[in-house]
Amino acid sequence: MSILRGICVLRVGVATPKPYLLPSIFSSSFNIHTLSHTTFSRTFRFHPPSISLSSFVPLVPPKAAASYGTGSGGAEGGRPRELLVQHLLVKEDDQKLLLDLLQKISSGEDLSDLAVEHSLCPSKEEGGMLGWVKKGQMVPEFEEAAFSAPLNKVVKCKTKFGWHLLQVLSEREESILQDIQPHELHGKIQDPNFLEEAQLIDVREPEEVAKASLPGFTVLPLRQFGSWGPEITKKLDPEKDIYVMCHHGMRSLQVARWLLSQGFRKVYNVSGGIHAYAVQVDPSVPTY
Repeated sequence: MSILRGICVLRVGVATPKPYLLPSIFSSSFNIHTLSHTTFSRTFRFHPPSISLSSFVPLVPPKAAASYGTGSGGAEGGRPRELLVQHLLVKEDDQKLLLDLLQKISSGEDLSDLAVEHSLCPSKEEGGMLGWVKKGQMVPEFEEAAFSAPLNKVVKCKTKFGWHLLQVLSEREESILQDIQPHELHGKIQDPNFLEEAQLIDVREPEEVAKASLPGFTVLPLRQFGSWGPEITKKLDPEKDIYVMCHHGMRSLQVARWLLSQGFRKVYNVSGGIHAYAVQVDPSVPTY
C-alpha cells in the first residue's frame, strides 16, 4: 500500500453520479487492431487529470482478485459489496475548517458542493466523487470508515493524507469477471432458454465469423468499436449476464474488462475462444 494510484475520469451512462474508472480495470494497452487508446479517449471523453492524484486520493492498487473472480467474504448470501463514495479532503492541522464544514453539513449543505470549494483532492472537480470502490482498493482507515458508514450519512476519518469527510451514496454486489470454459459454454448452449435469454457477443471480424461461428452470438467486431461502443448500454442490459468470445480469448478478455468498467454486473470471457471450443468440445466447428 506504499504505492498509490490516481483515478481517471470516465463519463459513462450507466450510473448517476458518473463514476471514476480505476486504471487497473482498463489499461492503455487496449490497442487491439485499429482501436487505439487515443480513439477510445476521444469517443468517451476520457480526461486524465492535469496533476497526479496519488498524493491525495486514499486508494491503493487493487489486487487482481478484486476485479477478476468471485472473491470471498462478502455480504451475507451474496457477493462482496461495492460502494459509491464521494469525499472531501482537508489538511490534518486545519481543524477550524474541518469543524466549519461539519457544521455546514449538519445545517443541510451538500458534501459535493463543499468538496468543489474546499477539498484538496483533485476529485473536487467532480464534486468529490470517487465512484464505485471495493475492499482492497483504499487505505485501511478510509476503507473501514466507508464500509461501516450508514448510507447517505457523512462521516469523518483520518488518514496520512489528512481528514476526510466521506459519504456512501449507494451500495451493490461487486461486479465480477470470470472465465467460462468451452465445455461449460457448450452445456449452456444446449438449453434453448439460455440462447433466448443470454447476451452473447463475438468480437471477431466478419471474415473470421464467416469461417467459424457459434449459434446465438451477436457479432460486434472490435475494429468497429467506435460504432457500437458508445451505445453498448442501449444494445445490452448491464444487469444481465454477458458472454464474450473471440478467436483465442485475448481480444474478448479486453472487451470483457471494458464491459465491467461500463457497469455490466457479471461478465464471462470464453476461455481459449472459439478455437478452444472447436478443439475441446465440437470438432464440427472449423479451426483457422
